[in-house]
Amino acid sequence: MRLSHLLRHCSVGAIVRGPTYLMTVKDIREWKEPLGEVLRYVDRVRGALGISQTLREPPTARSIPAVRFPFWTRCLNSECGLLYYKPWQDRGEGDKPRCIGCAKRSEVEQVPWILVHAAGSMADVPWHFLAHADARQPAQKKCKPNDAHPYLRLRDQKGSQRRLRCDRCGAESTFSEATPVLFGKEPRQPWCHDLCIETLEGSAEIVEINDVRVHTPVTRNALVIPPESRVRKGSVVDRLYRSSQKMRLLSQARTPLAKKSALRQIASAFRCSMEAVEEAQHAIAQGYPNHDEHGTDLLLGSEYLAFLNEWPDMGDDEDFVTQHQTTAWQSLKTHFQEGTRQHRMITVVNHLVAVNRIREIMVLKGFNRLGGDTLVPPDIVGESDWLPAIELYGEGVFFSLHEEWLRPWESLPAVRNQADSFRRRCQDASLRVDPSLDVNPRFLLLHTLSHLLIRQMETQAGYPAASLRERIYCGVGKPPMSGILVYIAVSDVMGSLGGLAELATPNRFLSLLSGVFDHADWCSLDPVCSKHEGQGPGLMNRAACHACALIPESSCTFGNILLDRTFLKGNPATGLPAFLDTIG
Repeated sequence: MRLSHLLRHCSVGAIVRGPTYLMTVKDIREWKEPLGEVLRYVDRVRGALGISQTLREPPTARSIPAVRFPFWTRCLNSECGLLYYKPWQDRGEGDKPRCIGCAKRSEVEQVPWILVHAAGSMADVPWHFLAHADARQPAQKKCKPNDAHPYLRLRDQKGSQRRLRCDRCGAESTFSEATPVLFGKEPRQPWCHDLCIETLEGSAEIVEINDVRVHTPVTRNALVIPPESRVRKGSVVDRLYRSSQKMRLLSQARTPLAKKSALRQIASAFRCSMEAVEEAQHAIAQGYPNHDEHGTDLLLGSEYLAFLNEWPDMGDDEDFVTQHQTTAWQSLKTHFQEGTRQHRMITVVNHLVAVNRIREIMVLKGFNRLGGDTLVPPDIVGESDWLPAIELYGEGVFFSLHEEWLRPWESLPAVRNQADSFRRRCQDASLRVDPSLDVNPRFLLLHTLSHLLIRQMETQAGYPAASLRERIYCGVGKPPMSGILVYIAVSDVMGSLGGLAELATPNRFLSLLSGVFDHADWCSLDPVCSKHEGQGPGLMNRAACHACALIPESSCTFGNILLDRTFLKGNPATGLPAFLDTIG
């Protein structure tokens, strides 16, 4: 599997479908040596994400341990339905287990149901307990579980009904996913052999293995920006910073003579002077590579300022390479009459930046289940000194909207009322929404605009929408933010081929933006889509459907919700003006 999958839907605790059976990925305590390389020049990323652990690449996918799960299987013969516990034990890898309880000798297949708790635990369904839940006779109540020999049957009946039966005592019950089950003192995860200290509070749920609530990876992404991105790879200070062994050699030198010997040894290895090594050691002691950093401590805030800043003497080999197109963009206004749609689009875009190269860090912080608030760390126990992370390289287009026009628009009563309806739904919905997200007019406008731009790049520039991603910079604090980054990033140090950044040239971007606003005005499902009061998960979208504003789930940061084209096209029925009509 791809390393990016190992940090998302195939990460620790997830159920992965292999060629012949289902399995779940074990926690990082059991990941085999040698582990991947430590990621360097990510101190700002770790600080902004609140991570104290070292970030390390996973080992190759072939070295990732997993365990076959669910452990229970069922005979595929509908008339039999005999349940087996780990029938693959003591068999060859290619020897498929078959049922010994029916004449057809049918194959057995892992059951599609598991037991999941909101605290993050996962286990097999307690089939013996469910089969005897309605037991009335003394013999049935005394029947004890025995996984060594099959005796339970799960048969499908008419409709969606299923019956569980114990062949030993005759106990029967109806199997339903809605049956509440206490998790009990079972292993917290299928591969953990240590038992729970005490019973988990609340009932667990029986869910199908393909239920999205079984496993939700919690990943965080951040861009590497100056000064960390400006490090000259291969320099003396870079090589010393990357070598923990040589840094340890210097730190262990207690006397002047020992230090001189260590400097001479390192200088010989680096083929440089001892003075250069000493200067590099001093730079690291002063906080290299972050001692010259200025700006905000906020993750998105510092990235936003990095895009707005024109960095001097930027080299093509840096990890954050931008080319500002703002002056050329603003000069396009002379080609259009004031008041025209193109003139207004040029006026409202305050900055336009071609992002020729970016380095993104993706970190797996853990996972949760059933939408619970419990974050289970990648090592389960929360004692590991490292977290799995990968580097992604790519390019993109960044632009921001002008505060001079954005602030009056978001203060209009009709605009605020429309945004308030989204805010109330976020508070009332059972859908999990980041509580730190400020659902305001500015965010709803930027998010919808980002989706429409991605769709326009797909139709006009030939980029598959699933390969593009968004990063929304929104805030009314200091600095106020109103920016959008649409980018592509892959796990290859060379990144992509430069075609996406070329879309930031003024004429091409104006063509894209014109198509975006044309697309916002009309959807093939209008007038139904435009007049919709709520659609999508938790009714968190209004004028946004698969024909206009929705994009692949992998491209959207917020789960394809909080979208509404009327913020761009307006709605005369509610007095909501079209966004461009408010631009002078």
